[in-house]
Amino acid sequence: MSDFILNFPTNELFDDTTNSILKKNQSLLFHRKLKNYKSTELHNLSGLASKLKLSSIHVKDESKRFGLGSFKPLGVSYALDQILKKNKTVSTVCTATDGNHGIGLSWISKIFNKKCVVYVPKHTPLLTVKKISKFGAKVLQLKKNYDQTCKYAFDISKKMGWQLVQDVSWKGYKKIPAYIMSGYQTHFREIDENVKKKDLPFFDVVFLQCGVGSWAASCIWYYLNKYGDKRPKIILVEPTESAGVFESFLNKKRCNPSGSLKTIANSLNCGIPSMSAWKIIKSGSDGVIKINDYEILESMSLFLEPLKKDPKIISGESGAVGLAGLLKCLNKKSFKKLRKHIGLDCNSKVLLFNTEGKSKAVNHTTA
Repeated sequence: MSDFILNFPTNELFDDTTNSILKKNQSLLFHRKLKNYKSTELHNLSGLASKLKLSSIHVKDESKRFGLGSFKPLGVSYALDQILKKNKTVSTVCTATDGNHGIGLSWISKIFNKKCVVYVPKHTPLLTVKKISKFGAKVLQLKKNYDQTCKYAFDISKKMGWQLVQDVSWKGYKKIPAYIMSGYQTHFREIDENVKKKDLPFFDVVFLQCGVGSWAASCIWYYLNKYGDKRPKIILVEPTESAGVFESFLNKKRCNPSGSLKTIANSLNCGIPSMSAWKIIKSGSDGVIKINDYEILESMSLFLEPLKKDPKIISGESGAVGLAGLLKCLNKKSFKKLRKHIGLDCNSKVLLFNTEGKSKAVNHTTA
């Protein structure tokens, strides 16, 4: 079986709850009011671009966002702000997470002086649990996988009267995931500001990491809303053992990944794609690539030990997945059809994201 799937999108936006909330987005104004807000770097990897025979490669580096190490606080902080504007009686928030989402909720809950309960699945490293609890959240590790943990968090939140803040949507639960997706819009707006300030050319190919798909869908929506069918070509990249979006395309419906759910990219070790995200992904992405752990490690090393002209980027496992997808797309002869599909060639101006900083949670010698 091939490690990529082509998609032929309709490039349409839908008149639904998610679209309505995203169109009313005010996340950048909100985030600028938070302490320690700073627009993250957009690095130019001219040396790597030259080596790979591309016009340019830029990397949006989220490793220092709010000092928390990932982009995730953008979504959950804006979501909690929107929740509290509509319901000031909320006293306890709850979520299920395999890492950075929980860190973000714990952090913003402390700022808003709310109690926070976080459930994590069985594969979650102890270091991640400690990072979440650092801001005062009560963290409970369950002997369940990601999807089962999400179900547990939903059930107990309903029972206890807590506010669930989850980035996965399902029937009857779409507003809060849409608020989270809306919060992610901040760094796409920051990119546009950087492009204008530095007079950079239009990025025509974007590689995006994908877990449940909410962040990837937020990016796709942003470019669809701004450019329509003239948007950049967008490729999603997933770990082979946790490829829910890949397998959903394969089966022509949302489905759980059939892999082992064991990958060093813990933040992407998810289950079935989010309902709202899947709808946008189908409409506005051009394909999906699967990558293995060794390809992730190679990309982390390339960020950490760059060519002479390029800045060093401290990347976590999930943070290097987009680069891994780009390298695989360029280097594999069997990917010729995908390269042609997205027009990836010497004229391409590529955008990547380092979605998280370095983690010490994984022993790579045994991965």
